[in-house]
Amino acid sequence: MSKPIRVIITGATGMVGEGVMHQCLQHPAVEAVLIINRKPSGYSHPKLKEVVHADFYNLLPIEDELVGYNACYFCLGISSIGVNKDDYYKTTYLLTIGVAQTLSALNTDMTFCYVSGAGTDSKAKGTGWAAVKGKTENDLMKLPFKQVFAFRPGFIKPIKGLTKTHSFYKYISWLYPVGRSLYPAGFTTLQELAAAMIKVTQDGYPTPVIAGKDIIALGKTA
Repeated sequence: MSKPIRVIITGATGMVGEGVMHQCLQHPAVEAVLIINRKPSGYSHPKLKEVVHADFYNLLPIEDELVGYNACYFCLGISSIGVNKDDYYKTTYLLTIGVAQTLSALNTDMTFCYVSGAGTDSKAKGTGWAAVKGKTENDLMKLPFKQVFAFRPGFIKPIKGLTKTHSFYKYISWLYPVGRSLYPAGFTTLQELAAAMIKVTQDGYPTPVIAGKDIIALGKTA
């Protein structure tokens, strides 16, 4: 029998992180959820603990709060659109690796799930977003976690009723049923993504990079 999941979730004030948190709070395999935010989320739940911390580049003041967890679902990130390359690199690579280094030192039995994206370049050539994501994935996998998985969803259908869904989704929501029918690997639901993270935490997976079709398959079995 798998150990109960005690998970740290970053990015819960964004659409993906909020959805992953929502699903974890409902899942019987998840015993405890810790969210780390720069500002209060407004959520309350018996399983949920929240730490408000402004500086993700320095976790030393909150390290004691981060001990005793066996999973991290890293959903914090920014779009490359309209962001200069230095800022994108700092947030996407430096922040992610810094948080992961701290967590891997504090929790040796931890599964780290990183929300990357479809089109990421594992060869990490160049300075574009795909290369930065690829370098981030590669270097995460060198850290002393129990296991590391990079999730590469394409279009993600949000969970109805949650509050952090991007406003533009109301204009593009029609794309999901069409895309899922024509190219299912590129269109996943947020429920499937969260369920896939829980599943690989429990049972592992043969490959560290998990693309859309694998997310969908895993999401059906969690």
